[in-house]
Amino acid sequence: MSKLGSAIGVVLLGLLLAAPGRADERKVDLALILAIDVSGSVNDERWDLQRHGYENAFKSPEVIRAITSGENKAVVVTMVEWSGANHQRQVVDWMVISDEVSAAAFGSAMAEAPRVFADWTSVRAALDFSVRRFAESGVVATRKVIDVSGDGVNNAGRSINDARAEVLAQDVVINGLPILSDYEFLDDYYRDRVIGGPSSFMEVVRDYSTFATAVQAKLVREIADRGPWPANQAAIGADQGAAPLKSSLR
Repeated sequence: MSKLGSAIGVVLLGLLLAAPGRADERKVDLALILAIDVSGSVNDERWDLQRHGYENAFKSPEVIRAITSGENKAVVVTMVEWSGANHQRQVVDWMVISDEVSAAAFGSAMAEAPRVFADWTSVRAALDFSVRRFAESGVVATRKVIDVSGDGVNNAGRSINDARAEVLAQDVVINGLPILSDYEFLDDYYRDRVIGGPSSFMEVVRDYSTFATAVQAKLVREIADRGPWPANQAAIGADQGAAPLKSSLR
């Protein structure tokens, strides 16, 4: 090989080693998408309770301890708002959280996020939109989780079952935060149709007044990856199908 060829080879090798996705890329313990329901049933008061509940949770010592207790002592988080079939938007960009300052900054960003939709409820579309966001996180994550919070069932777009299966096939876990203010059986729906993957779980919110407490407990458990609920609770492995509901809900 000529000297010129050798020099070109060295340059190309250097470029490859410096390319994104190599060993020097930032590693985090969790990539978490907070997919928050802003459909028509979520009035302004409920919306404020949700976003300020998340703000307070990310500023809590318990959540910060969970974040800094992992191997990489960091997570990356983003916020997605969703409602109808074509209404999803990433309203807070991906942010690496590794200490009190970055956690507080993300919490404040959630509290200040604008509400962008208020119509139908398409959990299916929320999953479809959210799973594509992982490619934009800019980090290498040990785990990937979509956390879906909402107070209604899928009532727009295709069946949720296909979307759920496609997300699980990409090694993404789906956790849930069903709010039982309008549907007393919504926890059954989330268990059977929404959550899935290894150690998946849901934190049930009885009404919006208890949202802040529930979301903090959920985040601590989610970030720390403390394993599945006992057998009588709501955890579904990635290899398990969704149990049929006794209603015609999609």
